Amino acid sequence: MRITTDLSAIRRTRWYEYLSRFVLGGVITAITGLIAKEFGPSIGGLFLAFPAIFPASATLIEKHEKEKVRRSAGHGACRDRQAAALDAAGASLGALGLMTFAVLTWRLISDLSPGIALSVATLGWLGISIIAWKIRKETST
Repeated sequence: MRITTDLSAIRRTRWYEYLSRFVLGGVITAITGLIAKEFGPSIGGLFLAFPAIFPASATLIEKHEKEKVRRSAGHGACRDRQAAALDAAGASLGALGLMTFAVLTWRLISDLSPGIALSVATLGWLGISIIAWKIRKETST
């Protein structure tokens, strides 16, 4: 499956789909806050890394792809699962970048100024994310 950008999908997304993402993301964030309040910020931070809108996004992607298949007379029955799997792969690669950001920030924040530490961590996140995506792209072709 090839990755493309389709800005018209923004217009096709219904208001309740945005609402479900917002609500699910808010609920997960609130639960993370409760965990942090109960067990401290170190444990709460682990849960904050949970991709809050990914579950809603994956189900909506699958639903949209099923609608496309239905409109095209049933051709490409596995497309919905492939699209959701591709989104999951992207989220996993993004998690690698996020982990890089967290580790670099943790290790550098006490030795460098916060601005420099966060800048280095952001560059690390960007670099690892790009490298991971390129490796995935090369191994999947």
